[in-house]
Amino acid sequence: MTRGAAALAARLERHQVAVYLAAMAAGAIAGWTVPAAGPALEHAINPVLGALLYVTFLQVPAADLVRSFREGRFLAATLAVNFAVVPLVVAALFLLLPADRAVRLGVLLVLLTPCVDYVIVFCRLAGGSGRRLLAATPLLLVSQMALLPLFLLLFLGPDLADVVEFGPFVRAFVVLILIPLTAAWLTQAWAARGPAGRAVATGAGTTMVPLMAGTLATVVASQVPALGGDVSAVLVVVPFYLAFLVVMPFAGLGMARLFRLDARAGRAVVFSGATRNSLVVLPLALALPDALAVAALVVVTQTLVEVVGMVLYVRVIPRLLPLAASPRDEQT
Repeated sequence: MTRGAAALAARLERHQVAVYLAAMAAGAIAGWTVPAAGPALEHAINPVLGALLYVTFLQVPAADLVRSFREGRFLAATLAVNFAVVPLVVAALFLLLPADRAVRLGVLLVLLTPCVDYVIVFCRLAGGSGRRLLAATPLLLVSQMALLPLFLLLFLGPDLADVVEFGPFVRAFVVLILIPLTAAWLTQAWAARGPAGRAVATGAGTTMVPLMAGTLATVVASQVPALGGDVSAVLVVVPFYLAFLVVMPFAGLGMARLFRLDARAGRAVVFSGATRNSLVVLPLALALPDALAVAALVVVTQTLVEVVGMVLYVRVIPRLLPLAASPRDEQT
């Protein structure tokens, strides 16, 4: 990689939050001005998301993944906040949701699944342990794909099988988890054998910010035309997403204290519990029948609310969990 390309990648990383906000704004403008491109852009979501997750997994050496299982308290806290506490919070919000089944399904899809991509960015910006969270990413992905059907069945009942197919979950696991993770590990093995592999791995690693920006722009641009000028269906869920963002820092803080984590690990748990996996579950929402098409818009709306919320989190969470004068707090 040339020095100029490396400098550009470093500049994008320093300003990545602004880049992501600009990408979503550009996607919204493109969606409104060229609505006919929406269907084609929907087909591009899985490829760009798969590329993004490949680059994400590339930052997780296989040795670090094995080592992450030794950090039992951090993993236990992360799994507990995401798959025990979050469902309880969602259950409380669920009682107040509109009766529209598509709206309810969209909210459940997005709030019950922890984020595995830009959560690491915001966690690091807030001084959290991005290293631990990154190493836990594959486990979080596999766990949510296994548990999501069970959660949906619990919340929506056995009639869910009539409208939700199991096939998209299998495809999502293969396309968004198995293939990117395998490709990343093969690249790592190639990089360990010679300079050509190291150059490819290094070059791919610098594409994280452009890929994230491209994914956000593609998702927003593909879904804006579906609004058809009527935003009432999605505006109704905004207060619920805001409530979730207000409650989860305190839930995450409680888990961090319960498992006696240091401040950096605790911040990572807070961000993991509060940041949701809208990008990965969007293909599942898009695979729903036409009668439930609003669910995809409900999922995308959560992304728009959450990114703004994460900008605030970066300032607030370090105040809730200040660093202690401990060597463990120096590990990121």
